[in-house]
Amino acid sequence: MSAEDPPQPIPGARLLFSLDPAVSYLNHGSFGALPISVQRVQQRLRDEMDANPMRFFGDGLRDRVVHTRRHLAALIGADPEGCALTVNTTSAVSLVLQSAGLGRDDEVLLTDHTYGAVTMAVRRECRRTGATARTVALPMGAPAGEIVSRVRAALRPGRTRLLIVDQVTSATATLLPVREIAAAARALGIPVLVDAAHVPGMLPVDVAAIGADFWVGNLHKWAWAPRGTALLAVSRPWRRRIDPLVVSWEHDEGFPVSVELQGTMDYTPWLAAPAGVHAMRTVGLEVIREHNAALAAYGQRVVGEALGLAPADLPDPGGHGVSMRIVPLPAGLATTYPEARALRQHIADKLGTEVAVNAWGGRGLLRLSAQIYNRPQEYDHLAAHLPALLAEFAG
Repeated sequence: MSAEDPPQPIPGARLLFSLDPAVSYLNHGSFGALPISVQRVQQRLRDEMDANPMRFFGDGLRDRVVHTRRHLAALIGADPEGCALTVNTTSAVSLVLQSAGLGRDDEVLLTDHTYGAVTMAVRRECRRTGATARTVALPMGAPAGEIVSRVRAALRPGRTRLLIVDQVTSATATLLPVREIAAAARALGIPVLVDAAHVPGMLPVDVAAIGADFWVGNLHKWAWAPRGTALLAVSRPWRRRIDPLVVSWEHDEGFPVSVELQGTMDYTPWLAAPAGVHAMRTVGLEVIREHNAALAAYGQRVVGEALGLAPADLPDPGGHGVSMRIVPLPAGLATTYPEARALRQHIADKLGTEVAVNAWGGRGLLRLSAQIYNRPQEYDHLAAHLPALLAEFAG
């Protein structure tokens, strides 16, 4: 197989999922997709919960949650006693912000690749505490050394109380050198929160080796867990300082149990999450990762060619294994969030294809994901019809 050829499909992969066969789902990165086997595990847990709620919530739930946490922590190379299950990355970011103890003279440093909801959470906490939010610009496609240098130069010891940086960015699908960034911040005594929403399942990761104070990733995107499953890892010096967003009966137990056990919330996504990891291991983690990265690169190339883009115009994700790719849209198209949302819906309605469209840096960006249920023909179909659709949309 040459570099121009798409990867071979994994036999039977499409049968593992219940996605609508009439839709080309090229947007796994937004909400994931749940294998049928994991759906069934979660349904059995729901049935158990509803058959005897008192027994489900009252007998052994804590032990089951702890067991799940240990299982998932092993996937990401984190200390299970320093992790807490949360419903998603964004809620974990709010938890860290509340626990950071921000004050009037403090600031939180973000990048211009930071996920929109995280930026909103930071701004809200800054309004509440009197702190300020500041953003450092990282040019898309910049080499790792330049990224680290830009972030280091933007840090202000004594003023910057928290740095938030993505491991794989959402809007621009870029792998950032978080280990080096964390080391630079640590040398200045500045805590770091790594938003790794897309990392678990997509990339091999050793959270302990990154050296961040906080690291959080969703498992319901690329690790085939039910939606509402994320894991927050906290360094040892910070664990006693984590203050749950909601006080419940286990509050006095401290982190992580005080964060995890929140009364009658639905725990079935967490308890079913190990089934997703098992399903991935059955297919083969490396097989999945290599297939998805290669297929995403193929999709970026064929769609980019259809839009008249040269290979140099197609952003490099900055590292091997990223299963999302960016195709810049024609200038002036989808440059705002409402326009991007409208274009995404137009592509879905007219082409039966789900993609992500983001407005970033004054440019509309089409984001393509790849998962084992996808086929090269789906990207070929998008490439064949997208130029005319964009001309229609712009007109």
